[in-house]
Amino acid sequence: MVWVTAHPTAEWIANQLTEACGWEQAPRYLIRDRDGAYGEIFMRRVRSIGIRDRPTSPRSPWQNAYAERLIGSIRRECLDHIVVFGERHLRHVLLSSMSYYNGTRTHLSLNKDAPKSRAAETAGRILCLPILGGLHHQYARI
Repeated sequence: MVWVTAHPTAEWIANQLTEACGWEQAPRYLIRDRDGAYGEIFMRRVRSIGIRDRPTSPRSPWQNAYAERLIGSIRRECLDHIVVFGERHLRHVLLSSMSYYNGTRTHLSLNKDAPKSRAAETAGRILCLPILGGLHHQYARI
């Protein structure tokens, strides 16, 4: 689930971490920046789940390359082309973007497949399905 807030707190971020990975499927490491929003509540949750915290060095955004790449992709491929009309609309746009990114968008690192792999369709008429109001398209055979 993707949630948005204008004012993240340590408790809110801790809840997002629990929602994202749960208690059973937690990653071994968490690479994060040194934002003041990561307070004591967040740190206690990270430790209780068993995640090893690895903050990046001060003034070193290049160390957070994976997150910066994802944020840049979301901005370039989605938010730079859409006018957002509030928090509810932003949630809808981000969920649609996430669905497109993981299920339809091709990735060179995955040999032009999507993270949610799909079988090649060889028969049928090609149908163009608009995504995000026509910003992107999915082509499928019916």
